[in-house]
Amino acid sequence: MFAPIFTHHTVSIDGLDVFYREAGDRSNPTLVLLHGFPTSSHMFRGLMADLADDFHLIAPDHIGFGSSAMPSVDDFDYSFDRLAEITWTLLEELSLERYALYIHDYGAPIGLRIATRKPERVTALITQSGNAYTEGFTPFWEVLFAHAADRKTHESAVRELLEPAATHWQYTHGVPDDRVGRLAPETWLLDQAGLDRPGNKEIQLQLFWDYQFNLEAYPAFQEYFRQWRPPTLVAWGRNDEIFGPAGAQAFRRDLPDAEIHLLDAGHFALETHRHEIAALARDFLQRTL
Repeated sequence: MFAPIFTHHTVSIDGLDVFYREAGDRSNPTLVLLHGFPTSSHMFRGLMADLADDFHLIAPDHIGFGSSAMPSVDDFDYSFDRLAEITWTLLEELSLERYALYIHDYGAPIGLRIATRKPERVTALITQSGNAYTEGFTPFWEVLFAHAADRKTHESAVRELLEPAATHWQYTHGVPDDRVGRLAPETWLLDQAGLDRPGNKEIQLQLFWDYQFNLEAYPAFQEYFRQWRPPTLVAWGRNDEIFGPAGAQAFRRDLPDAEIHLLDAGHFALETHRHEIAALARDFLQRTL
């Protein structure tokens, strides 16, 4: 039985520590895994173990998340443009010239900025609730968009999204009864520990506010899809109340060959449907890379 070796690294980029996990042989095709809110590269621990026999896997922690640096909002520009720039520089530092991207939640606007910067480097896309269409937004976003328009008025309501009950809900909503037992409590406890670090909630509030500018980038992302037609796998929780299944189906508008699978799962589908997603990803990558 193949037993993957994981290594854990920290490199300095623009004077900031950037942490990443690595598994698999660098001579194999590379898959870069980009996490979302409020988690870290920890969300990919199982998938990396599943795929490391045939693929080279890199999973960084974004600045402000996981084991990467967490400068204050006064000392760092917490924007999706800046997070994408850091990730781009990491891939350059690692001399990765060709790679597929696995994008989840915040990983989508970060990864798609990278893809539109150098489209010829991106061999394929896998999106798990990695949104690129307005159809994907659900009522969950109403308070966030209100906050983007008027931070002072809506900050108290948005702060509730940073509390333990909300973090727990992100993992449990939409999970069918027969899969609830697969949810490991350390997932949301680890995420909440990250949110509870002094200064981190201010970081998350800034990123919540900045998210509005991702919508302005959607036309460029969609033009990239149409022009470059990257092979695309959509593995999405049909019960996701953060990015709804309409956001998954929308990829077919610009990528008619996209392979779309709606799983009986919620937002963190890897926690309950890891083996299904791993099988879909392996088959897809072996056919397309």
